[in-house]
Amino acid sequence: MIVRNSFISVVSAGIWINLCEFIRNELLFKYKWVEHFASMGLVFPSETLNNVMWVIWGFSIAFLVWLISRRFSIAATFGIVWFACIFLMWIVTWNLSVLPLNVLWWALPLSMVEVYGAVLITRFLSRKSSQSRLSG
Repeated sequence: MIVRNSFISVVSAGIWINLCEFIRNELLFKYKWVEHFASMGLVFPSETLNNVMWVIWGFSIAFLVWLISRRFSIAATFGIVWFACIFLMWIVTWNLSVLPLNVLWWALPLSMVEVYGAVLITRFLSRKSSQSRLSG
């Protein structure tokens, strides 16, 4: 039962993270990414394999949220995960000169909502599973 509830928690948070990423990077800002890559003489990578890797990345973050949230508060989990996954990813993409800096005005608060939402989802589902263990 614990494994099943943990799996549901990770999958739910992973769906949330991937949905947020899709909305932000495909629906809202894809044109900025495409323009930025074109300005460097590159084609923005959006093949199926690239998208699959981003989905794996999103579910990996969800697993990290679940793992860290078992030992830390909501605020600490949010801070650790946002810094380790989002902030450091932006440092790497900026260092590779493939980050269009003008997306950060919106991406910064949206990424915080994304990670905070994943933490809340994980906490809520984890609390429900621990309550059902106690009552069962």
